[in-house]
Amino acid sequence: MRLEATARMDLIKKLWRARKLILVVLIPLSLLPLPLIHPTSEACCAYVLIVTAVYWVSEAVPLGAAALVPAFLYPLFGVLKSSEVAAEYCKDTTLLLMGVICLAASIEKWNLHKRIALRMVMIAGAKPGMLVLGFMCCTVFLSMWLSNTSTTAMVMPIAEAVLQQLISTGVADTQEDSETVEATEDGCLSSMTAISIPEPKKEKESKNSRYPTKRDHMICKCLSLSITYAATIGGLITITGTSTNLIFAEQFNNRYPDAKVINFGTWFIFSFPIAIIMLLLTWVWLHFLFLGCKETCSLSKKRKTRREMLSERKIHDEYIKLGPISYPEVVTGVFFILMTLLWFTREPGFVPGWTSLFEKKGYRTDATVSVLLGFLLFLIPARRPFSRAPRTPAGDSSAERDPDPMAPMITWKDFQNLMPWEIVILVGGGYALAAGCKVSGLSVWIGRQLEPMSGLPPWMVTLLACLLVSAVTEFASNPATLTVFLPILSALSETLQINPLHTLIPATMCVSFGVMLPVGNPPNAIVFSYGHVQISDMVKAGFGVNLIGVLVVMLAIMTWGVPLFNLTQYPDWAIARNFTGSL
Repeated sequence: MRLEATARMDLIKKLWRARKLILVVLIPLSLLPLPLIHPTSEACCAYVLIVTAVYWVSEAVPLGAAALVPAFLYPLFGVLKSSEVAAEYCKDTTLLLMGVICLAASIEKWNLHKRIALRMVMIAGAKPGMLVLGFMCCTVFLSMWLSNTSTTAMVMPIAEAVLQQLISTGVADTQEDSETVEATEDGCLSSMTAISIPEPKKEKESKNSRYPTKRDHMICKCLSLSITYAATIGGLITITGTSTNLIFAEQFNNRYPDAKVINFGTWFIFSFPIAIIMLLLTWVWLHFLFLGCKETCSLSKKRKTRREMLSERKIHDEYIKLGPISYPEVVTGVFFILMTLLWFTREPGFVPGWTSLFEKKGYRTDATVSVLLGFLLFLIPARRPFSRAPRTPAGDSSAERDPDPMAPMITWKDFQNLMPWEIVILVGGGYALAAGCKVSGLSVWIGRQLEPMSGLPPWMVTLLACLLVSAVTEFASNPATLTVFLPILSALSETLQINPLHTLIPATMCVSFGVMLPVGNPPNAIVFSYGHVQISDMVKAGFGVNLIGVLVVMLAIMTWGVPLFNLTQYPDWAIARNFTGSL
């Protein structure tokens, strides 16, 4: 009996280790009767869609590899030609992303991101409440332009250095934190007695803990979690801030080519107030959860403690190590501002943009600006004309002085190190799936199945979509979740005769709110790896942030989103899509 039990356990362990391979083989085989029994274009497309979606959600194979499934299954089942599928894997947003990555490579190579982060934290100060707010503000700003993962990976080491300084001075701070109150008796003006009132004894952590007090641990938790949440919030603001925004923009423009409503400017105008409100509410929520209601956020003129002074000195020393601002940093900053201005002024809407200066309309997009400026970074020398060799980027041990006086701002290797090719292929796989659903008629079939929901008001449909997407994305990757849901929500909107933007934009934003678990997104995993927070802390804090996000997005789509995107009417470009899709 014991040998049988041991053999059974060994078999279970082997099956568990091979679970991904088993899933990869069983899913296509178990679903194969669908296209064999019903050999229609809709059934074949549904088969490819389900297999790809299961691979994405389960992560049985890498996301990029799973995104290649439509590239060979669509031609095999006769849904799309191989050349048609291949064309879906490189779109306008791919070039947009490549140009932005060029700028991000220059920012990281010359440590402009570190200078911005340290300067903002120096302005905020080292008192706990304001320190958290300072880190959140700089993380939000950087995450607008860099990926959420890169921003978190860059800011967390700076935050960790500050936290270690707080922890190392914890004992000294406990000794110096007592307050002295001078009491004067009414009848004796000549005699003053200094009464020392000791502070209530601080609750200490266990002997094995690395934190001097429980409050130190709470500060570490608060600051760590604030960075991953701020990175998520910052990624919402710009089209290029996160991969899910790019997926939405390209799928929307591909499905509704006549809709000229989504660009850098309109997205920023809609999302920036959302980010500001979420930033403040998230800070208040974390402050309440970890620092307590009685914390005054340290806006008073109370004397700074020893740890606060040492922490400010640590941050200041890190900033001094960067040295004076260098020529490459200035060039990168100019390109950063120039790219933003050209994006905003391309087609602002309320006034003619710079594209009106050209005779032919519709040829120039945000990707044109992005690729042009990114290309120039490969040409412009990193050394100031008629000057000495440039300063080696601070903290970059791999960077060596280049003897070439014409060495460019970035090299192809710098670009290659940051370019997320997996995301590019993943986005392309989403476009391929959407194209297959359109050509096969599967999207029309899905829309017909959703007709029973026609009695619901638009806000209820949007709320259900937000809650569903935000729940699924806790366990699946954000890009994969959005890629699966966008075609379904588009078909639903067309069936219910409501503006597709009413459901697609909130769902796109809510898919980023996978903040309750370390597996929700890479920034969560990075923060969790530092060991300051436990899963229970992430679930408790993340639930509040998730709820705040859904409510703020619903507020936005029901208020300033209505006039911005004309959400009260079913648009002509959606009617045209319905007409062509039914042919």
